[in-house]
Amino acid sequence: MTQTIRILLVDDHPLVRDGLRARLEAVAHFDVVAEAGGADEALAQARTHQIDLVLMDINMRGINGIEATGLFRQAFPQIAVLILSMHDKIEYVSQAIAAGARGYVLKDAPGKDIVFAIETVMSGGIYYSAALARQLSNPQVHDSFLTSREQQVLQHIANGEANKQIARALDLSVRTVETHRLNIKRKLGIEGQAELIKYAVEHASTGQSG
Repeated sequence: MTQTIRILLVDDHPLVRDGLRARLEAVAHFDVVAEAGGADEALAQARTHQIDLVLMDINMRGINGIEATGLFRQAFPQIAVLILSMHDKIEYVSQAIAAGARGYVLKDAPGKDIVFAIETVMSGGIYYSAALARQLSNPQVHDSFLTSREQQVLQHIANGEANKQIARALDLSVRTVETHRLNIKRKLGIEGQAELIKYAVEHASTGQSG
């Protein structure tokens, strides 16, 4: 039996929330347990309901969705946040992922894409709408996702160095290097170590330096 995914909808337009609720609750294992029109209300709902995933808009009065994502990551690290926005600019995607979002779906995406995005995120993956994924295939775009330290770590990974070697080279603890590797994989939507090494080598070969 498929486990129920408990969802919190965050959007400051009630009609949008109504449409989303109807679309999502047509899926047997989705349960929209709460709604909110802003960040403060969303955080309050998360304190009183058991939530697995937040479907978060960006444009809201007061605290925007990207800032709210950061607040959720701090207060409820176990809750996944998926951005659902009309904005298709890579800067927004970069900021959202850096804030802790696990994916970014465009509002004009087909309903099945939103369902697939939720299921992907809840299975531990990262999801981007197809139009965004095409832009994200550019390594220079990926660069904008990473901090300068993460770019340095990526360069050392490309050189075939293990965590201990990277830690010595950058005067960091091994645990900190491991954290950087996890953050790099999360931001770039990379699953395993082999895929990370492959990306690092290909990325370094483009002439980008850390």
